[in-house]
Amino acid sequence: MNSELASQTVSALKEAGISFVSYLPETRLSEMVPLLQADSSFMLAPVASEAEAVGIAAGAALAGKDAAVYMEGTGLFVSCYSLLTVGERYGVPMLLLVAYVGDFEDRRNTFLFSHYGTRTAGLLDTLGIQYRVVDSGRTVAPRIRDAVRAMHASKLPVALLFTGEFTE
Repeated sequence: MNSELASQTVSALKEAGISFVSYLPETRLSEMVPLLQADSSFMLAPVASEAEAVGIAAGAALAGKDAAVYMEGTGLFVSCYSLLTVGERYGVPMLLLVAYVGDFEDRRNTFLFSHYGTRTAGLLDTLGIQYRVVDSGRTVAPRIRDAVRAMHASKLPVALLFTGEFTE
C-alpha cells in the first residue's frame, strides 16, 4: 500500500466513526499504522495474535467504541473461534480490515499465500460474515462507510478484503 492509499484509508475510517483499532501488523497494509498512531482520534491496541485482536476489539465495541481489527488474510483463519464465540454469538459489531493475501489481484502473491486466498471468501461465507473486496483507492471511502453502516445494522462483524492497488 502506498502512502496515498494509506492516507485515504485512515481518513475514511475516521469519517466513518471508527475510533478503536486492534491490529497485528503485516506487510501489505502496514503503511496505515504510523498514520493511525499519529492521529489522536484513534485508540490503538497492538496484539500478538489475531484472535486476541478480535477479543480486544469486541471489548472496545461493548464499551461504546466503533471498533476495527486490522490483520493479514491468514489471521482470519486464526481468529475463527473468537469471531464465532464473541462476534457472532453475542452480536458484537466490528470492522475487519483484512489484507487479501493470495487473491488473484494480490501483487505480492506467492505459493505461501495462494491457497489461503482461494479459501478466504468461503471461510467468511461459512462464518456468516458479510464482506466486500476493496481493490482501488477510488472505492475505499464508500466501502468503509457502507461496511460500518452494515456492521451496526446487523450488530455483527463485517469484513473488507484489501487487494489490487493495496498490495503493491
